[in-house]
Amino acid sequence: MNSVTRWNRKFYASTRGRIVRLLRRAALTVDQIARDLHLTDNAVRAHLASLERDGLVEQDVPKRGSVGKPAHTYRATDETNQLLSRAYVVVFARLMDVLSERMSPIELQGLMQTVGKRLAQDKTRASGTRRERVERAAGLLEELGGATSIESQDGVLRIRGYGCPLGAAVRGHPEVCGSVEMLLSEAVGAPVRECCDHGERPQCCFEVAVE
Repeated sequence: MNSVTRWNRKFYASTRGRIVRLLRRAALTVDQIARDLHLTDNAVRAHLASLERDGLVEQDVPKRGSVGKPAHTYRATDETNQLLSRAYVVVFARLMDVLSERMSPIELQGLMQTVGKRLAQDKTRASGTRRERVERAAGLLEELGGATSIESQDGVLRIRGYGCPLGAAVRGHPEVCGSVEMLLSEAVGAPVRECCDHGERPQCCFEVAVE
């Protein structure tokens, strides 16, 4: 069982997870959730408030009840469906397997760089000093799910990641890092060199020379 599956099962075993599971199926009112899970209305509201703060659920269009004012319904956000889906990781890893069988290493590397450029298309190139641009580029890596820090040594700025958001594919196909390398290069406006650890537990690392 992979870590994503273990996390999903642990989450769904909690009360908040049970609420999210219901709301992924349909938009429900507080009363409906309370009835389905045998909870009080106040307990459900407390959990929903926490889930809303975390961006996991949102209020839907009010649902007209039989009497009184319309009852608010809640549903899982699109971000929740993406967060709890295992399909992206599995499909991307298998896609890389197929591409590596049909393309040469050079072709695959070029494809990954093209992917990085496409990822950067909707990102405004940062202005400011190179340090400021590197900091914003590190923010892009965090948007992909990485945890980063920036180091400065011997005239080089290094974006170091703790873990890898694409680790499931990188373990077998280090060319994947080329897409992130190109994304960061476009964001910084200068060449970024990938120096990642592609081992069993991949770690991101990207270097750019200080101006």
